[in-house]
Amino acid sequence: MTTVLAITSSASGAQSVSGRLVAEAVEALKANGGVDRVITRDVGSDPIPHLTAETVGALRTGEVKTEAERAAIALSDQLIGELREADVIVIGAPMYNFGIPSTLKAWFDYVLRAGITFRYSEKGPEGLLKGKRAIVIESRGGLYSEGPAQAMDSQEPHLRTLLGFIGITDVVFVRAERQGFGPEASAEAVAAARGELSRIGERLAA
Repeated sequence: MTTVLAITSSASGAQSVSGRLVAEAVEALKANGGVDRVITRDVGSDPIPHLTAETVGALRTGEVKTEAERAAIALSDQLIGELREADVIVIGAPMYNFGIPSTLKAWFDYVLRAGITFRYSEKGPEGLLKGKRAIVIESRGGLYSEGPAQAMDSQEPHLRTLLGFIGITDVVFVRAERQGFGPEASAEAVAAARGELSRIGERLAA
């Protein structure tokens, strides 16, 4: 049986394209059987605290001396626990100013911990969360997967790097682009993303 971790990060709430597609991706996985648990984490409506001078040291060293450090480690352990339990991670990532939302970056800041989700070796860094699959759903106002704006895409390369650093390399990116090109272009992109998610659900269940 499969555990799915569904992460949404949009500030738009119910109006979020990426959020709706994450929900549909989870339903597609359920429809194909084998999913017995879904863990949800909405960092858009319930943000992870950004790192501060009071918390960053604890997450880097694991040493706890203050209540703020203790709370940061506890939250990090909880988020890493959710990630470890998951077989499939579904991430909704809208593009904000060519990159990912700061709330999603904060989530990564809490789960990338040396000696726990990655380690340094003589051959370089090694991810410790191998064997998992990820589906990343990206919503974008423009067209960044090809053409002249592709060079401005700091969203997908960043996500691929962050996931790969902790050992998650089996990643599929589903893009709902051209959301700012008008209702018709938006609807076409969302429909294409839905179709792709349905096919991914079938493949993962096979």
